[in-house]
Order: sequence, then structure tokens, then C-alpha cells
Amino acid sequence: MSLYKRKDSPHWWIKLQVNGRRLQESTGTADRKRAQELHDKLKAELWEQSRLGVKPGYSWQQAVLRYISETEHLARHHDNLARLRWLDTYLGHLKLHEITRDLVDEIAATRKAEGVSNMTVNGYLAVLRAVLRKAVEEWEWLDRMPKVRMLPEPKQRIRFLTKDEAKKLLTELPGHLADMAQFSLETGLRQANVTGLLWNQLDLVRKVAWIHPDQAKARKAIAVPLSDVAVDIIRRQLGKHQTHVFSYRGHSVTQVNTKAWRTALERCGIKDFRWHDLRHTWASWHVQRGTPLHVLQELGAWGSAEMVRRYAHLSGEHLAEYARNMIDELRQGVTK
Repeated sequence: MSLYKRKDSPHWWIKLQVNGRRLQESTGTADRKRAQELHDKLKAELWEQSRLGVKPGYSWQQAVLRYISETEHLARHHDNLARLRWLDTYLGHLKLHEITRDLVDEIAATRKAEGVSNMTVNGYLAVLRAVLRKAVEEWEWLDRMPKVRMLPEPKQRIRFLTKDEAKKLLTELPGHLADMAQFSLETGLRQANVTGLLWNQLDLVRKVAWIHPDQAKARKAIAVPLSDVAVDIIRRQLGKHQTHVFSYRGHSVTQVNTKAWRTALERCGIKDFRWHDLRHTWASWHVQRGTPLHVLQELGAWGSAEMVRRYAHLSGEHLAEYARNMIDELRQGVTK
């Protein structure tokens, strides 16, 4: 029988064989009439695939499972899983070819109505688009995909501290957070790389630390030169924890956005500042001191030059020579 029920499921099940291809799956419904409709539709699709060479009607859920398995190495994998779970409410029952431009726009509007920013909405749209692109370009499950229109994002200025603000903040922070913050200002390391830094990632003789590929956002190993200040900070941590460099009362530190951090910012009068902005501060100070952007890109382990060009406006030294040449030519023209 091609439509039947099982003892362990309230739903009707389909069992089909078309031209040697066998399929057995749940209809997901206990309604006999609805189950029969699904059975007939699936049987027709199998016949078209077998006799007419029509591509199988792959589902969104099939695509998601394959996408997840192929992108486990990405740094954003965990965030994408959460986004895909949310998208499943709207797409989980659909075939890939049933996903339209209107539906994508509706999903974006729904997420936006929940009060989130355009940047957050774009995170969901980006992973949706990535799944569909793989289905078209790599897996050949689709002939074409709907256009996914990203929402406009305001360009935000780079938030960084002055030297005086940084000095004041370090004074107001409790000792363990002050050491971690100052280490961040010396190295430019991301929060996770500071809290997760292990003793076996250091060579204090050569004054270098290293971040393994699985710990780096770009999934590439990073060599981190250590200044004398950074080395002194590390030496102050000796004997406090067996494995982790930074600790508090015998436990490794996992959270830095604490009440102590927020209170210190408030006492300093520093507003709109996150822990990650310590990295922006480090990069901004480098540019202001004349560090070339291509060198900064390597020091900060950014994957693209575009990420580093955000700081270019903080220094005009690379343009000064051209400006001087123009002035010299004008002067020469006047004296002739």
C-alpha cells in the first residue's frame, strides 16, 4: 500500500516506487485527504524526474542540512545556525523553487517589525541568500534564485579612545579587567582571543603569541608580536591559573561586558563604547602613528583591505607628499 500508517506515528506515510526509484517518508499530516494529495503530487514529481529529466524538487530543509555540513568551518557558523532556525518557521515547509522575491521581502519585513536593526535583518538575508546560491551555482538544484535585496545600513564612525581616555579607563577598571583591556590595546586582539589565551600560545623570550586557525575569525593562524608592556602584563599573570593567561579568583575569564566594565565607563564619562572598540582604538592609534594600512592589515589579521580602509581617514600622511608636490609646482610657476 502506497499510503499507510505506522504504530509509532500519528501521521500518514508514503511508500512509492517509480521506475526503480524507491521513496518512503512521512507526510507530516494525520489528515487522510491531505496525505493523499501529497502522495499524488510526489508521485507526479518522481515520474517527471524519471521520464522527463526534470530536476528533483529539493526542499529548503534539504538545502539547509547540506549547507550546514559544508560550512562548519566558518567563524559565523554558530550565528548562522540560529538564523536558520528562525527562518525555518517561514521556509521549512517549502521547496526551493517555491521561495519567491515577495516571500523574501515579507521575511525581511517581519524581522524588521520585531524591532531589530537593518544590520541584524541583513544577517538573516545573507545566510538565506548563501543557501540559495549554493543550490544554484554548486549543487545545481535550482536553475535560478530570487533576488535577495539587502536593507541599507548606516555607515558608522569608528569609535576609539584618546590616550587620556584610555588611561582614565584603565585606572577605573578592577585589576583583572584593566590588565585584559591594556593587553587588548597593546595587541589589537579580539575579545575571544584575549579571554581564551592559553600559556602554551606564548613565547615570552621571542615576545610573540599566536592564535591558532580554529580560534581566528578568518580561520588563519595569527602571529602576534608582543610589546614590552604586553609582556609585563603577561608576567603579572604567572601562577594565577594553570591553563589560561587571564583569570579572576582562580577561574578563567569568559565574560568582560560586566557590571564592573559598564560602571568604569560611566565613571569616566565614556559613552557608546564596547569592548570590541578597544581593537578599533588599537588600529586607530596605529594609523595615527603612521603605520601603513597594508602592515596594519597583517597585524590585525583582517581578511580584506576594505576592512582596514575604514581607518584611512585618521591619517593623511600617505597623501602629504602629493600635496607638497602640487604646492612646489605652484610656487615654481609663480616665480617664473
